[in-house]
Amino acid sequence: MKKYILALDQGTSSSRAIVFNEKGEPCSASQKEFTQYFPQPGWVEHNPNEIWSSLASVIAEAITTIGINGLNIAGIGITNQRETTIVWDGETGEPVYNAIVWQDRRTSDYCDRIKNEGMTDFIRKKTGLIIDAYFSATKIRWILENVPGAKEKARNGRLRFGTVDSWIVWMLTRGEVHVTDVSNASRTMLFNIHELKWDKELLEMFGIPESMMPEVRSSSEIYGYTKTTIFAHEVPISGIAGDQQAALFGQMCIEPGTIKNTYGTGCFLLMNSGNKPILSSNNLLTTVAWKIGNDVCYALEGSIFVAGSVVQWFRDGLGIIKSSSEIEALANTVPDTGGVFFVPALTGMGAPYWDQYAKGCICGISRGTTAAHIARAALEGIAFQTMDIVKAMENDSGIDLKELKVDGGASRNNLLLQFQADILGTEVIRPKVTETTALGAAYLAGLAVGYWDNTDHIRTQWEAESRFAPKMPAEQTELLKEGWRDAIHRTLSGKTV
Repeated sequence: MKKYILALDQGTSSSRAIVFNEKGEPCSASQKEFTQYFPQPGWVEHNPNEIWSSLASVIAEAITTIGINGLNIAGIGITNQRETTIVWDGETGEPVYNAIVWQDRRTSDYCDRIKNEGMTDFIRKKTGLIIDAYFSATKIRWILENVPGAKEKARNGRLRFGTVDSWIVWMLTRGEVHVTDVSNASRTMLFNIHELKWDKELLEMFGIPESMMPEVRSSSEIYGYTKTTIFAHEVPISGIAGDQQAALFGQMCIEPGTIKNTYGTGCFLLMNSGNKPILSSNNLLTTVAWKIGNDVCYALEGSIFVAGSVVQWFRDGLGIIKSSSEIEALANTVPDTGGVFFVPALTGMGAPYWDQYAKGCICGISRGTTAAHIARAALEGIAFQTMDIVKAMENDSGIDLKELKVDGGASRNNLLLQFQADILGTEVIRPKVTETTALGAAYLAGLAVGYWDNTDHIRTQWEAESRFAPKMPAEQTELLKEGWRDAIHRTLSGKTV
């Protein structure tokens, strides 16, 4: 019987299921968007039950499309939007509140307070993270403080916390398994990345009972078996990694110094830093990339909060385009931005600025500015933000970037990738399989069940589809960088890290 690996990619705006064969090729895929809730300015929520129902729907569609069932699936790999926080009742399985999404800024004031209390270095040394509303800890605290009865239930050991991977495993196993992996745990601001365990001092500081926390496991092992009716037979759940770490693995950036950038809802640049964490001097994050067996791999990360979502804003907020794919054609109708710069700080700014109060800024507008100029400036803004992080990463690691591997939905945009190569002055490489986040989860799951022998086996499967070499004259790039620095200066609120 032919066997496959099923990858579940639960993202910020949609859920996807992709079936991979032994060559690492996608054989079938299904995707479904779900509702984004914005109850107040700066608040972003999802319905956890809707996340689950969308995922159950795409699983069923992906496997029936090619006529397979649970017996054909050797293992399930899960990759997920990180930091997004779900708290549910361990007895009923019902969420006590909506999922608070990683983009949500409701805890910004509290983050300012603990920064002013001098907790920045204390938290960074333990977790590798900057104090920011981005991470899970302050979101959990908010739920316990603001949802009636939640704090008491938590004290009584009844509540469970999980990032989205934990919620998916809980639902797949019908509440039998409450786990996460090291990569997701390292994004909570509650996990000691040196000792690889929940930090009791941090849990106490945020008022979070340890009984809420999932068991932390490696990124590639059998955590449990499915009990859901989606599959008639039990299927091993055998790989978990946060979406950006999964993409790093899927891009086969398994040697120290190798770098990838994922252009998704946000933009996430990760550099493999080997088996020891490098604490950043340039406002980057230090994170656990993965753990396989006893081997732990760390990464430096720069997070951009708004990338592909600026295209969604063009579509849904401004109504300038009808579908996201139209932005490249619109931008290509003009040779340049006409002096327009667009800093897409629609939910604050991430690395290396970490200004949670920054607002989006479009500057350089004249009477001759058109929607096409602004569209082009929006795409260039994604590339400029990436450039800022690359510079910080090179300073922290002492390694000069030789090439950048790219993936994610917006990596299909040739105009964006060519400008990225121009502004970085280095080659940008798009792989044959751009679904590297799902592929990374599939590889981690497959390694755990012996579907693939080892990383040397899967490394041979990575292939480049397109390479973009820099073409723009150096004088032109310098002028553009100067304009970008000015736009950043206009954007920052003055309340940075």
